[in-house]
Amino acid sequence: MIGRISGILIENKAPDLLVDVHGVGYDIKAPLSTAFALPHVGESVVLHTHLAVREDAHVLYGFNTQQERTLFRTLIKISGVGPKLALAILSGMETPRFIQCIQDQDPGGLVKIPGVGKKTAERLIVEMKDKLAALGSAGEALMTPLEAQVARVERHDALADAESALLALGYKPAQATKAVEKVALDGMSSEEIIRAALKAI
Repeated sequence: MIGRISGILIENKAPDLLVDVHGVGYDIKAPLSTAFALPHVGESVVLHTHLAVREDAHVLYGFNTQQERTLFRTLIKISGVGPKLALAILSGMETPRFIQCIQDQDPGGLVKIPGVGKKTAERLIVEMKDKLAALGSAGEALMTPLEAQVARVERHDALADAESALLALGYKPAQATKAVEKVALDGMSSEEIIRAALKAI
């Protein structure tokens, strides 16, 4: 089992990465959350990895944090959730937000993830609620009341960053503001807001 890759990032065409490790190029699939957090091409990267062995291929998945990898491994153990959907879940929602949806039994939040329908969301809630303890420190990343003020500041920053990105893409200020406010939810990163806003425009 390959549990960690350390090398030079050669390509970042999410979800496909190419990392050079002492002259050997590793094809790695990664969620958007990981791809967005990586340094520039040509720089050093460290990824926590999971090797999926199939009859027709060995597929290496890479994650920026152990929390993401743990969640990925937990998801693929659920009936009907394969690596492709697990990767989509990690790409569509940050780990703390996903855990919050499970704890709140909120299928409405989960169906906002591309590829997750109502039945899948309900199954995730039922099967994941007993597995949250296995996520360890990922669960500790959830917001506590004492962090509420910090979260509000982070939310403001995320909204501002998303609006700036839309303006850079050529959208009008009023259009960008309306799109961002329409899709933004608590806990969403600027990248998630941008993706959702682009779909809504």
